[in-house]
Amino acid sequence: MALDTITNGVATTSLHDLTDSSLPIFKVERVQLQFSISSDFVAAQVANNVLILALSTGRILRIDLDSPGDIDDIDLPKRPQEVGLIRSMFLDPSASHLIITTTLGENYYLHTQSRQPKSLSRLKGVRIETIAWNPSQPTASTREILIGASDGNIYEVYIELTNEFYRREEKYLKAVYKVPEGPVTGLWVDVLPDRPDRRRVVIATEVRLFHFTGRIGRPGQEGSGSIFSKLFETETPTVHQVARNSKPVPSTLAVSPDPPGGFSATGDESERSYAWLSAQGILHGKLRTSSAASSNLGSDIFSNSMMIAGNKIPPSENASGRRRPTADPVAGLLLAQWHILCYVDGRIVAIQRLDEKIVYDQVVLEPGDTMLCLLSDEKKNTFWLLTTQEIFEIVVNDEDRDVWRIMLAAQKFDQASQYARSPSQKDAVATASGDFLINKKRYLEAASVYGKSTRSFEQVALTFIDHGENDALRKYLLTKIATFKKTYVMQRIMIASWLVEIFMSKLNSLDDTITTKAQLIEGTNTAETKDELGGIRKEFQDFVGKYKADLDRKTTYDIISSHGREQELLAYATAIDDADFVLSYWIQRERWQEALDVIKKQNEPEMFYRYGSVLMSHVGTELVDVLMRHPDLNPRKIIPALLNYNKDNDIPLAKNQAARYLNYCINQLQSTDPAIHNTLISIYASHPSPSETALMSYLSAQSLNAKPLYDTDFAFRLCIQHSRVQSAVHIYSSMGEYSSAVDLALKHNDIDLASSVADRPSDTDPALRKKLWLAVAKKVIDQQGVGSIKTALDFMKRCDLLRIEDLIPFFPDFVVIDDFKEEICVALESYSRSISALDSEMDASAATAESIKNDIKQLNNRYAIVEPGERCRVCELPLLSRQFFVFPSCQHGFHSDCLGRKVLEGSGLTVRGRIRELQASIARGGRREKEARELDALVAQQCILCGDYAIKLIEEPFVSEADDKNEWAL
Repeated sequence: MALDTITNGVATTSLHDLTDSSLPIFKVERVQLQFSISSDFVAAQVANNVLILALSTGRILRIDLDSPGDIDDIDLPKRPQEVGLIRSMFLDPSASHLIITTTLGENYYLHTQSRQPKSLSRLKGVRIETIAWNPSQPTASTREILIGASDGNIYEVYIELTNEFYRREEKYLKAVYKVPEGPVTGLWVDVLPDRPDRRRVVIATEVRLFHFTGRIGRPGQEGSGSIFSKLFETETPTVHQVARNSKPVPSTLAVSPDPPGGFSATGDESERSYAWLSAQGILHGKLRTSSAASSNLGSDIFSNSMMIAGNKIPPSENASGRRRPTADPVAGLLLAQWHILCYVDGRIVAIQRLDEKIVYDQVVLEPGDTMLCLLSDEKKNTFWLLTTQEIFEIVVNDEDRDVWRIMLAAQKFDQASQYARSPSQKDAVATASGDFLINKKRYLEAASVYGKSTRSFEQVALTFIDHGENDALRKYLLTKIATFKKTYVMQRIMIASWLVEIFMSKLNSLDDTITTKAQLIEGTNTAETKDELGGIRKEFQDFVGKYKADLDRKTTYDIISSHGREQELLAYATAIDDADFVLSYWIQRERWQEALDVIKKQNEPEMFYRYGSVLMSHVGTELVDVLMRHPDLNPRKIIPALLNYNKDNDIPLAKNQAARYLNYCINQLQSTDPAIHNTLISIYASHPSPSETALMSYLSAQSLNAKPLYDTDFAFRLCIQHSRVQSAVHIYSSMGEYSSAVDLALKHNDIDLASSVADRPSDTDPALRKKLWLAVAKKVIDQQGVGSIKTALDFMKRCDLLRIEDLIPFFPDFVVIDDFKEEICVALESYSRSISALDSEMDASAATAESIKNDIKQLNNRYAIVEPGERCRVCELPLLSRQFFVFPSCQHGFHSDCLGRKVLEGSGLTVRGRIRELQASIARGGRREKEARELDALVAQQCILCGDYAIKLIEEPFVSEADDKNEWAL
């Protein structure tokens, strides 16, 4: 690195990293250059971490402090003998623009991206003392800037770097103002907030300080003309003047740098400070940006500024260590964020702006050394002291550490709290602020402040109680409970419970005031009291919502109940999700919609089981909607509520919510619980409606199952009890008890129902079916009587199993045959036709038997002619070479062994096994003739080329593995 700070020969880089408050706020450290310089410094500037040094030889060194090894070495266009020594330099805050002035009145401009200074011909001869840079930074040009000269003139100039030979860097130069006396020692320009067309201009001379605010002009094109002329021509400045000293004294204007964290939107941090060094002393204050009237802004600034007299700084010590009789004047001035840095006779003195106390006074220069300049970096908050040979950095450490204490002493508690850092500091501010507010009887404000302090809890609480300030006590407790950690369980529970008591007392007090229409205090009416009541109630609800975990449930219920505050009980129960209490509350008041809103939010099944009965009776439809959104419920436990609802409601089944929920469980949830099915049957069966449609629909659906999911005995008893004959008959039928079903239907004289049941037995049991129809027919005959025999005979035609002879026993003994003579004749004719058909069938059977006998006889005479060259169809060898078989029907011949082998290959396991057994038995010498005939019968049962064997060969491959596949190649 090109620069390094040393203190007493020891590098102090690590000291900068310390944050110990025991370190001094200011420390002056000598900067050691890591390169040699053969000539003296004559001027210097620093901005945006860029240090620029001017040497007596006319050289300019531009050093980037972020990378100090990279140094730009720049020379003026002409030698010092021609233009003079560099007198001073002016660098804008962004370090983009540098203006250099010499002792012979030559002025040059150097851009950050250039290494060649350009002569400012229009400014030739102007002895520049100070420059106010344009607030808009950084830019390619300087834009409009103000230059203060030694002759009191103030110029406006616009400088832009150009490479064109015939163009000047200054677009224009105009004198816009002239101070009445002496040189201009300081200039400052800034933009007023939210007023981009308004500027503030501060001008300093040796005896006067001018403050301008006003609207600037707007030329047609940027850089085409002056913008400050209008302001100086139309506005009258506010002037602060001091007496002129008989001796010349230094004068300068300093403005505080940017805050390390940037400017805040509001408050003091959005305003810079200024300090003006004059013969009278140091005038300092805030450069306020707003005032009640913009025209009074300058007056407000000067009236609120303070003067540090010259004798405030003690004199320097002589060689013997004694103070000199008179103080030396301040020769240089800088502003830090909170301190004024003064150079006095080789010393750096730091004065706290807020209380004007000296916090640092250190001799820096050796006797005989003089200060060249005192510099500050507006962007980076660094401060520098230069002599002709050395560079010192004024290091600032934790500058605002004591601001809180000063603010506290000035009773500016908000600012003190803002700058207090450690818990002990914040506590000291809060305690002092609370005491101050108590003395001022501002109890509510004191409550908030005390709540953040460590002042004794008992002392603060008793203070508010003694003064009867329950509202302040409530606010204090609310603030205090927020400061306790979660681990302070007992403290939080105690304070929370106390707050509940205070809230209840306050609410009762307000209710009493509203009821009696009394005046609480002067100027407070009933309407305002009602508004306050609503606010306190809302505050209580917010409190229990936030601190419900710190409230003991039983204690809180007891406190609220003791005050009779039902609405607050409900608010607390709602906050802690005590749905049991909330539901009970709304149900007791028959507020069914509110109760329903609560149950909708529940996921605990027990809540539905416990309150289902009462809610089902009053909001059945809505409750069932809720229940259907909870498939995790156990429907069995809902049955009591459904039965209670069904008992108290006489509504159509289509609107019956109990039946609706049970159907949902059966059809959607696929419930197999018999209790669910039995309950639905009970509701259907017990309904006063005579229709059995719903019950029959359910029973019919259940009949599709292999086993019904309901208790058939229970269902049958219910059907009988409530005269549900059709359903009872269906149940009998589903059980296969057709006889009982028909008997039940006939018992209730339901002939059609009995007839439908009689047809249900399958055709495999015609006897049962006939029996059922006979029972129905008997009932029909008994019902019709003698006069309706023909009607009974017509009924007989509905079943093809019934005959007239089956019905005759059911007719009365005295019935006349003429009543059904026609039916008897029809029956006899039918019998005659049946007998004739049987005779024909018998004749045909006899003829068929005779034909078969003839065919058997002819089989013994069947033969086949075998030619001498006939070959076996399997092995292709002569057929007559050994024992063979010939099939007469197809004339195919086979050797016995060839045919047997093929039959073995294509036969099943049983036939194959039997053939082998017979072959083995014949080989052993068994009953050869009988076994030979059986073997021949098995082998020669059918031709292997014409029978089933040939059909099975379809599944075999056309070319087998034993065949030569090449023979099939094309």
